[in-house]
Amino acid sequence: MDTKKLRQKILDLAIHGKLVPQDPNDESASVLLERIRAEKERLIKEEKIKRSRKSAKTSDTPHYPQDVPFEVPEGWEWVTIGKLCSFLSRGKSPKYSEERKYPVFAQKCNLYDGDISLEQARFLDPETISKWSDEYKLIDGDILVNSTGTGTVGRTRLFHSDILGDYPFVVPDSHISVVRTLEEIESKFVLAFLSSDYGQTYIEDNLAGSTNQKELYIGILENMQFPLPPHEEQLRIVTAVDKWFALIDTIDQGKVDLQTAIKQTKSKILDLAIHGKLVPQDPNDEPASELLKRINPKAQITCDNEHSEKLPQNWTLAKGKNIFAPMKSTKPKDKEFQYIDIDSIDNRRQIIRKIKTIQTKNAPSRASRFTQKNDVVFSMVRPYLRNIAKVANDNCIASTGFYVCSSIPQILNSDYCYYLMTSDYVVNGLNQFMKGDNSPSINKGHIDNWLFALPPLVEQQRIVQKIETLFSVLDNIQEALEVS
Repeated sequence: MDTKKLRQKILDLAIHGKLVPQDPNDESASVLLERIRAEKERLIKEEKIKRSRKSAKTSDTPHYPQDVPFEVPEGWEWVTIGKLCSFLSRGKSPKYSEERKYPVFAQKCNLYDGDISLEQARFLDPETISKWSDEYKLIDGDILVNSTGTGTVGRTRLFHSDILGDYPFVVPDSHISVVRTLEEIESKFVLAFLSSDYGQTYIEDNLAGSTNQKELYIGILENMQFPLPPHEEQLRIVTAVDKWFALIDTIDQGKVDLQTAIKQTKSKILDLAIHGKLVPQDPNDEPASELLKRINPKAQITCDNEHSEKLPQNWTLAKGKNIFAPMKSTKPKDKEFQYIDIDSIDNRRQIIRKIKTIQTKNAPSRASRFTQKNDVVFSMVRPYLRNIAKVANDNCIASTGFYVCSSIPQILNSDYCYYLMTSDYVVNGLNQFMKGDNSPSINKGHIDNWLFALPPLVEQQRIVQKIETLFSVLDNIQEALEVS
């Protein structure tokens, strides 16, 4: 289920008068509109609001294919948004101060996820407060529209005073447009209209400025044709939208919870795997300690230490330097080379996103770790970020920020090595050795001397097969979530 498209479908039905049934007993929008006009004139005469001024910019002229954009039900009226507002204006350019007393609402306060926040707000110079009349102080129900900047222009949110906390008020900067409707207009319905595909397309089609700095002039909003339902129907529509969106929120949260559960399940599978609890042991398997002695007579066997009771029979604990081949240093030799750095790693999926091709003459000084296909690169810088991946190509060069886990094939299965290095036991265990403030890191010796759980080689293969079978099921669920 594509919940984003479902939200847009609901908004589309709402603004076309198809989300809730019409009631012939409702007062017509034309009557409502006459009352709004009278009320607006009264407020203007009492100098409580200002009469709107038409912008002189030619780009403020909206572009409609017809007189009205689409058909609306009987009892509705088309009207420009400006006629429904008590205040419609861009904010002002503030003078900022370090004194955190009077916050300024900026585009970044309109969050991507649909809410608003003052966490990233800057603050007014207290000496400039007199320049801000009360009408610029945001109130509940104000619609806030990002009005500059490619990628954020048109983002539309509803202001609620819950975010103020102990702040006395907040004012908008010049990159925010404020749409404040008169009392008998439901601002949530106006928000639904501006947030709909139709509203967003209208805004996009009427932007001015260059590609890098798009601009939404206030006249575009003021002259925007708006389908006005009777007030009682506005209330029914807003209630229905809230109900449907709450249901979709539940679906979205369920997807998030399921994604979290998938991640936790994978972590648990790896934990069971490296503790010998994922597949049954076979007493006929050659013990890992014997295998280690046979292949590497100098290896220190640690199966008899204090941790041995936690391991299954035939398992052992082995230091990294006894199961990984020594790392090799190399320098680029050809005209260009394949380079793996931190940016190459997708640490959410723990894969190499893209190996970079770099001209040798531009080689970074850190490009000196030789890697081969099936090696596992483990970032020693901020290891908690889990920049870990298996190398898919031969003869790549990695940054010295990585420890290259090159499995000794007679001792360590390369796939088991990957799952071992991505396990919480290894990552969290190595995190304890981090040092440094800006870029806390571990060093080569920490991995060389870390004790890794080593099963018999044939059991490693059984473990890998089981992990891949279980992960395949979980990955299919994950893919279904991402495309839905």
